[in-house]
Amino acid sequence: MPERKKPPISRTELNECRRCALWRNATQGVPGEGAAHARIMLVGEQPGTQEDLQGSPFVGPAGHLLDEALGKAGLDRDKLFMTNAVKHFKFEWRGKRRLHKSPAQQEIEACNLWLERELEQVNPKVVVALGATAARAVLGRKSVTLGEMMDTPVEHEGRLVIATYHPSFALRQRSDEARTAAFERIVRSLRAAARLARGGEET
Repeated sequence: MPERKKPPISRTELNECRRCALWRNATQGVPGEGAAHARIMLVGEQPGTQEDLQGSPFVGPAGHLLDEALGKAGLDRDKLFMTNAVKHFKFEWRGKRRLHKSPAQQEIEACNLWLERELEQVNPKVVVALGATAARAVLGRKSVTLGEMMDTPVEHEGRLVIATYHPSFALRQRSDEARTAAFERIVRSLRAAARLARGGEET
């Protein structure tokens, strides 16, 4: 079993965080989870409804699709570290449903303290940014071109960063063909991350 230790940040710390206002409506903060010294860290945008309720990352529908992609890419979730750029769920009410709302740049920047702490303590060799928000947070940029980063890993602060679609993007596609294409793109990126983590070169 991969070594596990006290996570880099605790839920208590996140619940006490007042760096932005997202804590007001969220059920709880959602810290990252996974292997203590994972070679690969996956970073998403923010918790969704199920993550907010359960307190763990990637446990909702997008997380289940991600698990499928990890399996197809030959990666073991227990050997990875999984987290989000923003640690509280941002949403708007639509009737009785809570619908995801993208975090603002100031919220991403406010939460960067926690992401940096996770990166420092886990010290992964490769970071997979799931979606543009995660890529911006990991690289400290206000804009990124997701398509370019999917083809070319970027070196940042001694780590390799690969960006790909967030699994929720695949779930939102209206046709089976589009969903399959997005899913396969995620799998390709995860396979590339696995090769890079083993020391192989991306071509």
